[in-house]
Amino acid sequence: MELNQKPCCAGNERTTERDEKLKQNLLSRLKRIEGQVRGIYGMIEADAYCDDVIHQLAAASSALNSVSKLVLESHIRRCLVDKIRAGQDEIVDELITTVGKLL
Repeated sequence: MELNQKPCCAGNERTTERDEKLKQNLLSRLKRIEGQVRGIYGMIEADAYCDDVIHQLAAASSALNSVSKLVLESHIRRCLVDKIRAGQDEIVDELITTVGKLL
């Protein structure tokens, strides 16, 4: 762990302090996804052609998957490594469950 870098998860708290650049990246992506979902909602309200709706749903799903990958990568690189180094090997079981949910 770099000097002055706080641990990923302090104590038994279920919170994560994220790097500000990553946090802003995630929030920006989520705002775009929110806009996509609102657009899809509008398409359904307007009885848009099913194929067009499906394409937009696929794009939103792909965007969410990208966010998931970034959060998972951060979790592995910081939280998982920190906890394993601290002797908390049970975190591997949590990771296996999480990856199973993503697949």
